[in-house]
Amino acid sequence: MAKKKVKVAKGQMELFGGDEKPASKSKKTTKKKVAKKKVVKKVAKAKKTTEKKAKASSRHVDPISEDKIEAKAHEMAGNQKEISISEFFAKNRHLLGFDNPRKALLTTVKEAVDNSLDACEEAHILPDLEVGIKQLSETRYTVWVQDNGPGIVKQQIPNIFGRLLYGSKFHALKMSRGQQGIGISAAGMYGLITTGKSVKIHSKTGPRSKAHYYELQINTKKNKPEIIKDDVVEWDARTGTRVEIEMVAKYQKGRQGVDEYLAQTAIVNPHAQIKYIPPDGQERLFERSVKKAVKSPKAVKPHPYGVELGILIKMAKDTSEKTMTAFLMKEFSRVSSKVSQQILDKAKLTSRKNPHTLSHSDAEKLHEAINKTKIMAPSTSCVEPIGQEALEKGLEQVVQADFYSTCTRPPNVYRGNPFQIEVGIAYGGSGYNADINNGKEKSEEEVEGEMMRVLRFANRVPLQYQQSACATFQSIVQTNWRLYGLSQSRGALPSGPVTVIIHIASVWVPFTSESKEAVAHYPEIIKEIKLALSDAGRKLGRYLRGVKRAKEEALKRSYIEKYMPAIGEALKDILALKEPQVKKVLTNLEVVLEKSRTKQSSAK
Repeated sequence: MAKKKVKVAKGQMELFGGDEKPASKSKKTTKKKVAKKKVVKKVAKAKKTTEKKAKASSRHVDPISEDKIEAKAHEMAGNQKEISISEFFAKNRHLLGFDNPRKALLTTVKEAVDNSLDACEEAHILPDLEVGIKQLSETRYTVWVQDNGPGIVKQQIPNIFGRLLYGSKFHALKMSRGQQGIGISAAGMYGLITTGKSVKIHSKTGPRSKAHYYELQINTKKNKPEIIKDDVVEWDARTGTRVEIEMVAKYQKGRQGVDEYLAQTAIVNPHAQIKYIPPDGQERLFERSVKKAVKSPKAVKPHPYGVELGILIKMAKDTSEKTMTAFLMKEFSRVSSKVSQQILDKAKLTSRKNPHTLSHSDAEKLHEAINKTKIMAPSTSCVEPIGQEALEKGLEQVVQADFYSTCTRPPNVYRGNPFQIEVGIAYGGSGYNADINNGKEKSEEEVEGEMMRVLRFANRVPLQYQQSACATFQSIVQTNWRLYGLSQSRGALPSGPVTVIIHIASVWVPFTSESKEAVAHYPEIIKEIKLALSDAGRKLGRYLRGVKRAKEEALKRSYIEKYMPAIGEALKDILALKEPQVKKVLTNLEVVLEKSRTKQSSAK
């Protein structure tokens, strides 16, 4: 029996390619290997646990003793220092619109063009601008913008182009494109950071005077300009300013590019002529369609309704007036002697009280009394809208359409700041910027599936980014466009060959960020936008209904013309009429059908 078992075991070993060792011994060997692997795994796991504990313990230190706390406080105080505004934005340049090379190029052109247009309008000059982009290498470009404005006096050139938060528009309550004095100096700073090259400026203040030429760099630690070159040169321009910046950038045509920005700028600035030289050298001219200079808005005092408590206290301390009555009348708009007395009576303050001695509790009473007193709405002389006629001319220059409709709403107020909303609608035709599409007409299928094109503007400046976050876009989506003959899905833009322009003009546009790309969702602003859209939309609805009737009439006429000959042949055979009789019957029948069709269309 034992011998048989051994033979079977040997046979099994031969069958599976094993050696001639007994099966029991191979099993023991396998168990030993498994046990050894388990031990190795346990050791590795223990080692990892030890390493984790070591790392965790390295993150913690023993608490500091009490006698060393004061020394540590002095050590920490030594690391604290003031941060320059230039240094902050150099590190956080994405806040100003310099977060990628393509957007940086657009932001630079935008800031320079805004400054040029503001300068020309303030001097009552019809703007003539030249915008150029030259490619130096795959990633490096030179950008220049030149205008025919009044120029900049010599001593102000370094501060304007080499210092952040330096300008004349921040404190002035009037409509302007720039507001903070950051834009063009930030563009120069971006160029310096990415290429190390200085900003080059030419400026000439009179036809007979020589031009001042500067090469500047911004000292980001001190927020001060460093003058690399200062010279007096001959320049063939009569007056004006030219700024040139070399930078790392990316040029690309299409939406959210420089080409698109300038085309949109031409729509809302029909009084300006813009010559554009892109990197490919193919010049494009946006001619002016309005020959009159824009009326410059007037600066106004803040309205009492828009002033918050802390600002009111600061204004009382800073005023040069000696009585409360004079303080309210001189420092605020729309406050007469009668209104000031009403406010003081409600606040239980005397008119002869010195505003410098105003306590915090008195300021709270005054602030509360202001909001309870009926005060006339702010003056709108600080806001200058484009106007319906000028807006339509600007639309016609860039958008080739079959129908145009514009609307300018009466002035309104948010947080005490005056604002006006303007809307323009263009329908049909070859659409927006047709020359980019080589003037090709779109098929009916393409037109049907095309979405509405939305162009947003604030103080005559195009807004090309963050569309879905903007109050203007949300107002369009919330409008029921089916009432005006357009197809629209819920929560989406309507479809069709439509271009819509929305412009907000205000002394202080409530942007959602420093890069000025989207308007905040103030209920007063959204309400006015919807009212303006409804006004222009009703005109579009009447036009589309007229187009529909014309198509139906043409279709009916085609039926009459198509079947009349067949009717004549049938009458001739059935009634045995002669040719002159058949013609007479057909003429009478056509007159009857035409009258019937006209009555039906007029009834609709």
